[in-house]
Amino acid sequence: MNEARLAAALTGLVGSRLAADLSADLVKIRRDCVTQTLERTSPGKFVETFVQCLQYISIGTYETKPSVDKYLVSEVENTSLPDGLRICAARIARSVYALRNKRNIAHKNAVDTNIHDLAFTHQGAAWISAELLRHATGVSMQEAGSLIELVQAPVGTLVEEIDGARLVLADVSVRTETLILLHSYYPDVVPVETVFKGLTRRNTGTVRNRLRELHAQKLLHGNNKTGYRLTRVGHAAAVSEIKALSV
Repeated sequence: MNEARLAAALTGLVGSRLAADLSADLVKIRRDCVTQTLERTSPGKFVETFVQCLQYISIGTYETKPSVDKYLVSEVENTSLPDGLRICAARIARSVYALRNKRNIAHKNAVDTNIHDLAFTHQGAAWISAELLRHATGVSMQEAGSLIELVQAPVGTLVEEIDGARLVLADVSVRTETLILLHSYYPDVVPVETVFKGLTRRNTGTVRNRLRELHAQKLLHGNNKTGYRLTRVGHAAAVSEIKALSV
């Protein structure tokens, strides 16, 4: 998903700032779906930005901190916005926001529904983005149609959890595999034993060497005793690798 291309297409409808914010949040949600991880603020930020978009389209301005629930429950349907935005997209946004608030897309249960919540969140955000694109101005029908296909395209999976072990499914180097694995736990500290369990098909000595190298490069923080977590620089490096694999 080309974030800049999406933002450019939406700018004529909602302005450059909101277009950039909405596109960035959608890409984060899509990336989380690919890695079976959730940056917990992304769904909430996406819906908040969408509310601002609706306000901008409706009245030409928007609140810096909108009351999301109030607007979606009691205000938006009284506007003159098209039904696709006023009713359909707004109600989908309410559903995404409810999952974010009531379940936090992070919970433990006998049946783990986290993956299903994440899939619904992604599809909901993609549908909303597609509906905005249908009303976009200053963009050709061909470009709008192409972008709608892109945002609604199904995502693959880079990380799968089986019997308590998270496995990186892509054919990548040990370094990249380690970064992607630790990204799936971010910002938690990951015990070295957990890393080995996820990279069980790799030589243990090689994994230890990559951990030391990543630590020396300040991409990881920690040690063999306490475990490791990505630094901000390491998180950015992991995101870069994930983007390259999820284009």
